[in-house]
Amino acid sequence: MAKIKVLHIIKSLGRGGAEMLLPETLKLHDYERFEFHYIYFLPWKDQMVGAIKDAGGKVTCLEAKDNIRLVLQNKRIISYCKEHKVDLIHCHLPWAGFVGRMVHKKTGIPVVYTEHNMQERYHIATKTINKLTFNFQNLALGVSQDVTDSIRKNIHPDIPVRTLLNGVNTDSFQRSGGSGIRSDLGIPKDAIVIGNVAVFRFQKRLVEWLQVIKKIREKNSNVYGIIVGAGPLEEEIKKEWKELELENLVFFPGLRTDVKPYFEAMDIFMMSSSFEGLPIALLEAMSMECAVVSSDAGGIKEVVRNEQDGLTCKVEEWKKLSDLCQILVDDSEKLMKYKKAARERVVKNFSLRRMVDELEVIYSDLVT
Repeated sequence: MAKIKVLHIIKSLGRGGAEMLLPETLKLHDYERFEFHYIYFLPWKDQMVGAIKDAGGKVTCLEAKDNIRLVLQNKRIISYCKEHKVDLIHCHLPWAGFVGRMVHKKTGIPVVYTEHNMQERYHIATKTINKLTFNFQNLALGVSQDVTDSIRKNIHPDIPVRTLLNGVNTDSFQRSGGSGIRSDLGIPKDAIVIGNVAVFRFQKRLVEWLQVIKKIREKNSNVYGIIVGAGPLEEEIKKEWKELELENLVFFPGLRTDVKPYFEAMDIFMMSSSFEGLPIALLEAMSMECAVVSSDAGGIKEVVRNEQDGLTCKVEEWKKLSDLCQILVDDSEKLMKYKKAARERVVKNFSLRRMVDELEVIYSDLVT
């Protein structure tokens, strides 16, 4: 039987949540039944390219410096589909979704679209184009129930919309005890390390994150921080870092393709986000047995049940994060309890194996 050829279309292959899922899901797919291709448009955001190629994916960059040029690549995508006999297209995020729908209209190739964010958070132009073209595809997937509800409320689509929760490779994301990150950064072995892995965008509220760390350190000089990532607000965030005198106390390793050693260095994974879909970094941190302290933004509350799998507060009450962290800093038994509870939660409910199995059923149903 011929393999089903799936083409993923995504704006970039940098280290965002949607992008990070692609190599991880690829590793678990059935290679005897499926063949995977990937098209992206921003050549300077290519951190995931190597991992996808290593896992057997075929990657092509059709360079486009802005969204209009991205859309104009639809003819080249059509040519690619014809040349490689693509059976199905899977698009991620609105602009890739828009160009995928154009290809669908011209070729009839089935299109699946995964939405990773709330519609309310998009620019008006993005929201409008998304709404006008949304029905020109076969199926839409929300990464959390909040995201699915947002699609239904704002777009009122005629096509099916369902929730497919993000997952994490719990076999891969396990503590090994071999991370040398603390030593490399000069963090004491007995310190409490609070961390985050994020793109430096406004919704992550990393300036506020640093303010929380500053408040915690007023009572606990043995608390350190790590923020892995980069992004457009880096200058503003590091300005706050210097003004709060957190140099040599909070560390910025930059973008990292392999974040497991950094998770291993963390005791607490803290998120102060104002909104989220269902963050991959959160699932990875939980799989790595980091205790979670977080705002309850978006899909986070679907993963972390307050006082069961971690500690959460309302989005607007982010200042309470310091008190929640303090509970775990003061009580080593509670800290250990929530570390174990975090991993148990993702193993039982958010495994990548479950997500991949569901995707393969969707692909097969749309092609046959």
